[in-house]
Amino acid sequence: MYSKIPMPQFKWNDDDMKYMLVFFPWIGAVIGLLLMLWRYIYSHFGVADICYVCIGALIPIAVTGGFHIDGFMDTMDAFHSYKPREEKLAILKDSHIGAFAVIMLAAYGLLFMGAFSQIMNDKAFIVFCAGFFIARCLSGIAVVSFKSAKSDGLLFMFADTAHRTIVRAALYIQLALCMTVLFIVSLPYAVAMIIAAALSFWYYYVKTKKELGGITGDTAGYFVCICECAMAVALGGVSFII
Repeated sequence: MYSKIPMPQFKWNDDDMKYMLVFFPWIGAVIGLLLMLWRYIYSHFGVADICYVCIGALIPIAVTGGFHIDGFMDTMDAFHSYKPREEKLAILKDSHIGAFAVIMLAAYGLLFMGAFSQIMNDKAFIVFCAGFFIARCLSGIAVVSFKSAKSDGLLFMFADTAHRTIVRAALYIQLALCMTVLFIVSLPYAVAMIIAAALSFWYYYVKTKKELGGITGDTAGYFVCICECAMAVALGGVSFII
């Protein structure tokens, strides 16, 4: 559902969807492992720096098929329209892209790639790779905790069919275990990334509540993007200082 990883196909029913979000973070784990493999290739086979950065930025897109970027672009168009709430929700449903979606995606890509290029310390890179797991833990928690802006759509369906208590608990447990491991790997880098993730989560809640009255499937993708970028910037900044 959330990746281009080939998987067996089957017919969905409510029982299957109750706990689906519990496994959402593991797509982030796959992205992190692939990035670590790419870093190994870069370190041992003389890959040029610009190639390393560009392919590194492409790996998350290739794994997800741009699923979250689609939501990011739609959300950017809606937020920058400065129109009433109902019109913003209508823009989110529009399959066309506007100028602000393109402009903000270009800005996002440059910022992410610039931050990625700064994460050269091995411990910082391990923490960075774990960030894709953390972003999806927080996104799943938001789905089962925040108010939906609409009473229809993909996100509402997942939120409505999910066993909220179990899903929320499972995601918090996974998040806590991941953070514990990162504290062991490197306390400064872990703290920097967790602060960036927490601020992204708070901003997401405040921004979507103000602009849309809640979250949607598109804003969920938007959050994953801004959280991943914020964590990359935080780690790149700390790497530069250290």
